[in-house]
Amino acid sequence: MTISSMTGYAVVARETTAGTLTIEIKSVNSRFLDLQFRINDDMRAFEPALREAIMGRVGRGKVECRLSFGRKAASGTSQALNAPLMQSLSKLQAAIREQFHDAQALSVHELLRWPGMLEEADANQESLQGEVAATMAAAVDAFVESRNREGAALQAMLLSRVDDMESIVKRITPMVPQAIAQFQQKATERMQEALGIAMQTGTATTSTVSREEALERIRQEVTLYGIRIDVAEELSRLSAHLTETRHILAKGGPVGKRLDFMMQELNREANTVGSKAALKELSDASMSMKLLIEQMREQVQNLE
Repeated sequence: MTISSMTGYAVVARETTAGTLTIEIKSVNSRFLDLQFRINDDMRAFEPALREAIMGRVGRGKVECRLSFGRKAASGTSQALNAPLMQSLSKLQAAIREQFHDAQALSVHELLRWPGMLEEADANQESLQGEVAATMAAAVDAFVESRNREGAALQAMLLSRVDDMESIVKRITPMVPQAIAQFQQKATERMQEALGIAMQTGTATTSTVSREEALERIRQEVTLYGIRIDVAEELSRLSAHLTETRHILAKGGPVGKRLDFMMQELNREANTVGSKAALKELSDASMSMKLLIEQMREQVQNLE
């Protein structure tokens, strides 16, 4: 099953006996499905059908749909004028010129270009209903396909970042025991020196505490701090979250909200690794992972 972006665009034009029917659909990301229609009043009756067609195929996004219809002039060897409209314009013009004697009369060119002056081909809503339905079906298909294409590109990008993060986790995992061991050794040496305990067994020293008490205190402190810098659990959770992210992307469908949650979890673990890092390599790895997560988070916002 594919994943879809919330960004898409499609336009379909269809020639009918009465004129050209055009439907344009475009969308951007949004938390919910937000539909907006741009339709002339004489075509407003088709809005429910258009709304139903889009809602049946789209789950999230701010979607704008435009429906326009360019009517053809009436066919035949001669075109007829709209006599009632001419009479109405004549009366209005006469009334205006009575008040404004210097007003210019309408020219023939202006009259012919007046909306509705030339008879248009008959196109009632019943005859257009089937044409609108067919055009809308083609437009929605093209629109969904455009969202799927962008979704596939985003899916490839996200999987690439998951690969990069898994490589980082695999590389730094063996460093954790080494970092703990190095820290414990250095901490033991420094605390022994601070407490006045000889580095070699049997060396006489003067200390305010017994040797056994000092060694026990050192052992406790080193153990506690070793636990605080151990990031093995965080790295294990990172691996589990990355595996789940792969599963979500492979399953497809409306994955945007689930992936957004996974980005929060990944970022939390990467932050913890950075705050507990006892080696520069671990700190650098945490920064690299957070940059990758931020790149993923930006693109996840565009997924349905």
